[in-house]
Amino acid sequence: MNELASAAGEPPTPVLSYSPLVLPVAGRPVDLPVRVTAPATGTGLPLILLSHGHGGSNNLSSLNGYAPIAQLWAQAGFVVVQPTHLSSRTLAHRLAGAPGAPWFWRSRAEDMTHVLDRLDVIEETVPHLAGRIDHGKVAVAGHSLGGFTANLLLGAQVTDPGTGERVSVLEPRITAGVVLAAPGRGDVVHPAMAERIPVFKSIDFSTMAAPALIVAGDKDDSRHFTDAGPGWHTDPYALAPAPKTLLTLFGAEHGLGGIAGYDAAETTDENPERVSCLGRLSAAYLSTHFRLDDHAWQRACQDLLAGSDPVGRVESK
Repeated sequence: MNELASAAGEPPTPVLSYSPLVLPVAGRPVDLPVRVTAPATGTGLPLILLSHGHGGSNNLSSLNGYAPIAQLWAQAGFVVVQPTHLSSRTLAHRLAGAPGAPWFWRSRAEDMTHVLDRLDVIEETVPHLAGRIDHGKVAVAGHSLGGFTANLLLGAQVTDPGTGERVSVLEPRITAGVVLAAPGRGDVVHPAMAERIPVFKSIDFSTMAAPALIVAGDKDDSRHFTDAGPGWHTDPYALAPAPKTLLTLFGAEHGLGGIAGYDAAETTDENPERVSCLGRLSAAYLSTHFRLDDHAWQRACQDLLAGSDPVGRVESK
């Protein structure tokens, strides 16, 4: 695996970005567009499926968002696939009356299964990508509402508020996750918000057994959702079984420095250096998980979490 260029003081690793690649999906109100970002060279590349959030900017809740973190992951040697979920603000005017609107929580998870089912098509369509992805090394990452999606794909379960059915959308081909500023437990969500997004009330992390790096900002106080404070975003770590690792970023708010985009209204804590550190740490976590570099995570933690000015703290179980 390549180290991030910022860490080594070397020129950035060239990456290729291809979009939109449109996947027809039977029964979906619109076809599934994705962006693929990959290093220009290398083979046996692990895959990250990146689920966008639902922030205030139209552009960022789509395949066109999250360029800062997708670029860093590709430079570190990962192929990143970003779908535009049905919940994207870019589609709100077309899908307001569709079943599942406006959150499309189940469809968001199903999008990732569709991507994995069509991975051969993606490889053959994107120029210079054929034969370069290791289909056995797949992770999911998600931010905010995308973190909720990632939790479900990693094994968390919910109760469908429309049917009362307990739902699992666990995707066994995904063997690790990076959960970024995700919602926590439902019993502390404000009643008005629980009524607006009722599926949040029933999240059960006890079944989320897959390994994951949970990332939370110690200044991410989502008061529109809960009075539980920034610790609410650590619930996927606290309430899920091992193995889990919690990375708490010092000074980070919900945007974690700007992973969705810089110069955007919802990036209230814009800090490219923080995003770079998060990119390096999360890439190192996955590199060690996939046995590409057994010491990458240890080195990254020593470099970024130790000393007189650490970017955060980490704990594991």
